[in-house]
This record gives sequence, structure tokens and C-alpha cells, in this order.
Amino acid sequence: MKHEPFIATPNSTIKLKNFDPKYSGSLDKKTAQLELQAGVERLAAYQNVLYAQNSYALLIIFQAMDAAGKDSTIKHVMSGVNPQGCQVYSFKKPSDEELDHDYLWRSARALPERGRIGIFNRSYYEEVLVVRVHPELLALQKLPPALNHKKIWDQRFEEINNFEKYLVNNGIIVLKFFLHVSKEEQKKRFLDRINQPEKNWKFSASDAKERAAWDEYMSAYEAVFSHTSTPWSPWYIIPADQKWFTRLAVSDIICSKLKSLNLTYPTMTQQHQQDLLEAKKVLEQEP
Repeated sequence: MKHEPFIATPNSTIKLKNFDPKYSGSLDKKTAQLELQAGVERLAAYQNVLYAQNSYALLIIFQAMDAAGKDSTIKHVMSGVNPQGCQVYSFKKPSDEELDHDYLWRSARALPERGRIGIFNRSYYEEVLVVRVHPELLALQKLPPALNHKKIWDQRFEEINNFEKYLVNNGIIVLKFFLHVSKEEQKKRFLDRINQPEKNWKFSASDAKERAAWDEYMSAYEAVFSHTSTPWSPWYIIPADQKWFTRLAVSDIICSKLKSLNLTYPTMTQQHQQDLLEAKKVLEQEP
């Protein structure tokens, strides 16, 4: 699968109208599901080597509007990985403790260790999305008045870029996915959640309220992509109206990134190899 059509080109102005949320290429659902299963197996194999090598870490960030399929994408794409080498953090409304720290603090605490895959279900990008659409939330962060100025969003874009560059420079690969669902498909999924009792728990009144700010969110996302899609950590804008295509695209991009790292199992020293032979001899001599 070619990934270039999904990349928010670094150092350019991004318009979401140029990305079709309904796109699924020439694939059909059955073929995509078979390819996804193969991708799940590839990812599991790459994770084993990532864990054994213990040099790189992989941070995967998911951002999206409600009902775009973040949870199900994580569930299906990561279904084959070893839970010991993977951790998922879902960032909700900041706690009082988190609000007493800088806005990157809670994310920095959740970064994956070397050899592991970390997944952020929403992330520090909420600080230039939700907080921008609802500026009253900025007051809760208790910033000194002199630091709460008109250029705060540009400042945060720069800080986030520097933060991600720091991570990459220290072996933490950052993959960023925006699951691009259409407003029409979101409405369909919301109604589905309301009409099916077993899905009622997925819907809240706040979901409909946020939908009313759809245009403001799209503008905020475009600003994020235009300012924080960088050569070291570009954004991937993934069509999300067809969940089966979303999952396959995400899986393929993750596997391609891990493949590009040329991961290898650790090379055993001569002493270690000798120790293995000795251990084998002892085990074979057991009655």
C-alpha cells in the first residue's frame, strides 16, 4: 500500500477537503481483512525483535473526532502483540494534579520504555485542539497572565515539534494518525450507538455538543497538521469511513516503519554462546 497519499506534507498548508474520508482504494472488505491478519502477524514478529533489541521505542498517537474508530483500530491492529511489550494510555480530562503541571507533563510520564510500543489514545495534541476550540479550558491551566497571549498556539506548536524531535533523537519513534471520519458517517455511528442498547454506553450528551463545533475542530486540526507535520514526525490522515480500510492502512504504516529500523536480535558474545553450550550439556545429562 502506498502511504504518500495519507501524509500531511511537512512545511505546507493542509486542507482536509483534499483528503477523502471515504477512500478505500481498489480494495474490498474481504481482501483488506485478510491483509490485516497478515499485518497483525508481521507486527507481532517485529515487536519481538523490538523488545529483544531494546534500543528503540515506538510511540503511536491517535487523534480523531468522536466515533472515528480509535478504540476499534487499536483493538484490531494490536491484537497480536505481546501485552508485556505494549501499553495504551487514554488521555481524558486533566486531573487537578495534572493541571498543576505543564501541559506535556502527563504525556512525558507515559512514554514507552525502550523495546516497547506505547499508544496514546488522544494525546498532548488535545492542548491545541479541544483547548483551542474551548478557550475557557485554558484558564484552568493557571498560566501566568503574561504567558497567556494571542500567540500561545504558535508557541505550543513549536514546543510540540521540539518535544517530538527530542524523542526521535533519543530513539523514540513517533507515529501520528488522524482518523478522518466524515460528518455524515459520524452521525450514522452516533445514531447506531443510540438505537442499539448494547452500545448506549458509548454515547453521551457531550458527544452531540462537540459535534456542533465540527467546523471549529476541522480548522483546529488543519492548523495542527500545517504546523506539526514534520520530516521527523509527519501526520498520517487516514480515511475512516470504512473501518476495515482504516485498520489495514494503520497496520501497514506501523509495520513499514518498524521494518525501516532494520531491527535485529542481539548478537551473542562468544562467552554467552559458551555458557549456552554448557547449560545445554547440563540439561541433556539430567536423568
